[in-house]
Amino acid sequence: MGRSDLAGAAHLELVSGVVQLRPEDAMFDAMLRGWRAQQTGRGLRESTIGPRERLIRRFLEFTNEYPWQWRAGQVDEWTLSLTSEDRMAPSTIRNYQTELRLFTEYLTDARYGWAAECEVAFGPGVHPVPICHEWNTIAHLNGYEGSPEARPFTRQELQLFLDYADDQVDRAVRAKRKGALAAYRDATLFKVIYAWGLRRTETSQLDVVDCGSNPAAPEFGRYGMLHVRYGKAKRGQPPRRRNVAIGDGVGRGGGGRLCGEHPPEVRLRRSPVAVGDRARWTGPTAGLRRPGHRRPPPGAARGRHRGSLAAVLRRVAQSLDCGSEYVYA
Repeated sequence: MGRSDLAGAAHLELVSGVVQLRPEDAMFDAMLRGWRAQQTGRGLRESTIGPRERLIRRFLEFTNEYPWQWRAGQVDEWTLSLTSEDRMAPSTIRNYQTELRLFTEYLTDARYGWAAECEVAFGPGVHPVPICHEWNTIAHLNGYEGSPEARPFTRQELQLFLDYADDQVDRAVRAKRKGALAAYRDATLFKVIYAWGLRRTETSQLDVVDCGSNPAAPEFGRYGMLHVRYGKAKRGQPPRRRNVAIGDGVGRGGGGRLCGEHPPEVRLRRSPVAVGDRARWTGPTAGLRRPGHRRPPPGAARGRHRGSLAAVLRRVAQSLDCGSEYVYA
């Protein structure tokens, strides 16, 4: 591949035969345009390219110098400010350092010709150099870098959260105002996220036709498997597809698990292994009621539970398939 074929090459971004009023600014803007073209040619999206470009501009403002004047010591000063002043997480700082390293590697790559153009414009020996090295950047050594204070919900906390989402539907219906459908949708999606272990983007792109049966778990009917069409993509690649089986901790065994009516043992008392289903306020979570929450009347939880994952999915599917107006029963 010749030099003229490379997206982002210096001679493709610079205007020849024109005297710039601010040559430094013109060179820097041309570098960013070239880097954008180079990343676009690699299949990266705007959601990745845009934040990277803004980060480079932030580093330019921090140093008050242009890329061909940057030095490794400025990376140390910048990292110190991110740590002590902005109090950013080590993983965030490492991502910033990686993006800065990618930009300087692009500028110092001889195939793109930016070093030669800087020497022509600003004098011999004036050109970009690598500034991110192993001794001034954070290494990625651990698989998990989250805060040790963060922990997953306990099953009791998760049950309270899902119950609260169901309560919002009741509140909207009693008020006879708009919002019941939106609250019902949110409560359903929370349970879908928990049951199939989905990411936010994966959940937002779901459709009713993505539900399918799982031969290994026929008791779930048509809700045993979920076809995720917008999975997390690799760098420069389209979204990955995957099939996800329903989680084991969502309900108890038996043919009625999460399908249609609940089994009697879940209907009559709160089961410690059936997270997400409404039941009577008895059992291990009875003492965790929210302030001001009223105990349901006796027998109120013995009917059909709208908290069943399969039940709410089936009702949404029927509503969409029939095109009927939503009615909360």
